[in-house]
Amino acid sequence: MNERTSLISKVFGSRRLKGISEIRTFFRTNEQPIFFIGPTAFNLLGIDRWVRGVEYIVYYDSWDSAHPRVFTPSSKPYVEFESSEEINNYLLRDAEVQRFMQARCVVRGLRPMVAMVFFDEETEDICRELDYTLILPPDSLRRHLDSKIVTTQLGEEAGAPSVPNVLGRADSYEELCALATNAGLGSDLVVQTPYGDSGKTTFFITSLREWDRDCEHIVGQDLKIMKRINNHAVAVEAVNTKHGTVVGPFMTDLTGYPELTPYRGGWCGNDLFPEALSEIHRAIAIRHVQRLGDRLRKEGYKGFFEVDVLVDLDSDEVYLGELNPRISGASSITNVTAGAYSDIPLFLFHLLEFMNVDYVVDVEEINERWRELAAVDVWAQLIMKEPNDAVERLLAAPATGRYRLAEDGSLNFVGVTNDWHDVTHEDECFFLRVYGPGDYRFKGADLGILVTKGRMQTEDGLTQRCRSYIDGIRSMYVSEPLPEPPSVTPISYVK
Repeated sequence: MNERTSLISKVFGSRRLKGISEIRTFFRTNEQPIFFIGPTAFNLLGIDRWVRGVEYIVYYDSWDSAHPRVFTPSSKPYVEFESSEEINNYLLRDAEVQRFMQARCVVRGLRPMVAMVFFDEETEDICRELDYTLILPPDSLRRHLDSKIVTTQLGEEAGAPSVPNVLGRADSYEELCALATNAGLGSDLVVQTPYGDSGKTTFFITSLREWDRDCEHIVGQDLKIMKRINNHAVAVEAVNTKHGTVVGPFMTDLTGYPELTPYRGGWCGNDLFPEALSEIHRAIAIRHVQRLGDRLRKEGYKGFFEVDVLVDLDSDEVYLGELNPRISGASSITNVTAGAYSDIPLFLFHLLEFMNVDYVVDVEEINERWRELAAVDVWAQLIMKEPNDAVERLLAAPATGRYRLAEDGSLNFVGVTNDWHDVTHEDECFFLRVYGPGDYRFKGADLGILVTKGRMQTEDGLTQRCRSYIDGIRSMYVSEPLPEPPSVTPISYVK
């Protein structure tokens, strides 16, 4: 009998956990130390409300030591990180972090369980070296599935089609046009390379001029060449379990708004609301996600993943978009929905899979209940990147906590709070700061994330309330230009 099985037996004996009620009790009495490691605590913030023993280990302490479950090492010399993976590996190797984790585990005599968004082979090596349990699918499998090319192929095999496309290579505009013409895609094209996030490797090409603008990023790459459609984009998180795929609520994407991101087509937020999909489209999309989940299980993948779904507004077809085989940036909304409070947040299903718990749930019943409860929920989030080119040092930044809009549209700080679960009205929000005084702001930098009730986007674009939030938060940043700015690399921390 292993350590985890022994602890389960103390509460539940040798029987399996039957249904949501027993699963809730299991996590509320959890003894297993679980650590989320990342640049910030954003992706799983609030899970500590559901799971006893969860701690967040971060590089950027958004609360300046005021959050009881957030830990950051006291000594952090300047390091020019080029990826979130590098930040996570830095934290894992930090001696102060290791002592903190050991102190949480030594009394119970258990191995730490570690989760994060971005990781690599080095992360796996560090965890083996330190005897940590990384509760994520293998990096090699994740990288294989992260390819937009592979996602397209697996989805087609599973009966979850992508936007009409052709896969291939093009080293000239003529070759691109030939591939598109042979596939009947027309001349208005969307071209994607296998890897990339937030729109950085998605290119819109209709002419030789636009090819010349982007070809340095395209030539020599495997490509997914798509017909450009008039689409409605939605995102959904899901968890692949031994009992099937649990599908979360659907939310629309905010993409390409220059007030929020410098990247054309770049993801910069989400709206969750009842009309995000029609009943017919939602049913089709759920089937697509479940089919993809079934196909991913054949590849050996279990746990959390996020999928983008596209609805063609002209043909009414529903297509599979990108796959993010990881914890995603949409969890902030998923974890506070009516479905999460009716059952459990999606991430707890992920934990059940990796904690080797014997449990049984009716996945179809859960999916049906979440679909019904989606008719009463409204949430939104903004991912606020720096849109300007200059590199400047921050002198002041908005504090992490709750804010409220005044009648005149000004934004006022209400007070420090641990997460967004207490936000209940459209005129209040939770803002999580990423970069603070002394850090640099630069093009593409994640400045912070804002979560609120109510919609941020309509068919006419961003709402006035959304613009008031953006203006209010941006007005609180104060920075100074640098005579010799350092080189910096934009890193996506959340998706």
